[in-house]
Amino acid sequence: MQATWKLPNGQAITLDVAEGTNLMQAAVARGIPGVVGECGGSLSCATCHVVVAPDWADRAGPPGAFEEDMLDITEAERQPSSRLSCQIRMSADLDGIVVSVPAP
Repeated sequence: MQATWKLPNGQAITLDVAEGTNLMQAAVARGIPGVVGECGGSLSCATCHVVVAPDWADRAGPPGAFEEDMLDITEAERQPSSRLSCQIRMSADLDGIVVSVPAP
């Protein structure tokens, strides 16, 4: 399964992501710029903020209550389809997902 991260400079990076792996783990493991994952995915920071492409937003689902709170403190401005990538787990339904890493 694949996911693509679009960077603020226009570059797109597509990676193979194993089922069940969250997008933050995949991004950090491969050094995607702008995805830090400072808390390691424990939902206590917002350093893995991404914006899910509109075509994928429904499939990725809405943020949970705690995620909503963390999205309120992101460094980059929150967008309607903002998510914390640690909360998006790769599945067959998300194969091909596209997310943007917002500029700080």
